[in-house]
Amino acid sequence: MNPMTYYIAFKSILAKEVSRFTRIWIQTLVPPAITMSLYFVIFGNLIGSRIGEMGGFSYMEFIVPGLIMMSVITNSYSNVASSFYSAKFQRNVEELLVAPVPNYIIIAGYVGGGVARGLCVGLIVTLVSLFFVPLQIHHLFSVCFTVLLTSILFSLGGLINAVFAKSFDDISIIPTFILTPLTYLGGVFYSISLLPPFWQGVSQVNPIIYMVNAFRYGFLGISDVPLGTAYLIIIGFIVALYGLAWWLLSRGPGLRHSVATMKKAPSGAFFICLVLSLRGLGRHSPPARRCRRRRSTWPPGRPRRGSNSRRRP
Repeated sequence: MNPMTYYIAFKSILAKEVSRFTRIWIQTLVPPAITMSLYFVIFGNLIGSRIGEMGGFSYMEFIVPGLIMMSVITNSYSNVASSFYSAKFQRNVEELLVAPVPNYIIIAGYVGGGVARGLCVGLIVTLVSLFFVPLQIHHLFSVCFTVLLTSILFSLGGLINAVFAKSFDDISIIPTFILTPLTYLGGVFYSISLLPPFWQGVSQVNPIIYMVNAFRYGFLGISDVPLGTAYLIIIGFIVALYGLAWWLLSRGPGLRHSVATMKKAPSGAFFICLVLSLRGLGRHSPPARRCRRRRSTWPPGRPRRGSNSRRRP
């Protein structure tokens, strides 16, 4: 197909995803800002004053990059997971799969929507943090590159979760029991250098710790892990999750079965649509007129029996 056609398909999916969360911005963009404001007040002002400095910076300055990254991770993941599962639940994804659109265009469209929401929320949380602490940017490229890679990574994770999900409850299982603990244990509120050597080695398994430290390096210039290692691990996870997402869209459970059924029995689908349309026409047909039975009088001019009317001369 023409590359322009692929661009139109990508733009359509991306525009739908962006309009989906901007239409209800009070529910998608405002709550993260309120939640992070509570984190700033509780952990920054109340607890941070007792903890003191960490890594040569105040505790508030230390946790701001981690809180921004946490909001980006959560919103990127939840946006793609809920959107793709809604399309799967309403069987709209079948139209994309039978259309002459490559799988990478579909993945790019949904991931682009998750990245857009993650970046918007990250920008809002950054602006909110300016009311509590003055931010300084040590390396702008590290800030932009890390937040972009992180939002892409967790958007792919949300897409994979939506493919495997069987109900709306399955979407919230991974963010609640896996994503949230990994985020809190990923060095958001503390430096892993304070941990014993054994737990420092265990923390190296958590991929979120590389994202948080690379993002913190962009703001403060300090990191508990090497910057090159962090980028290699993040890009490696992106490649692995993209390959899994592409394979699931090609042969994944719960997606290709319905599409194959549509291709094998088009006449049956046409018959069902025809029956439903005929039922709809019959349902909205105008009601039949009631015929009134008129009693004839014979001979003409003679009044009916029991009537008081008289024939006028």
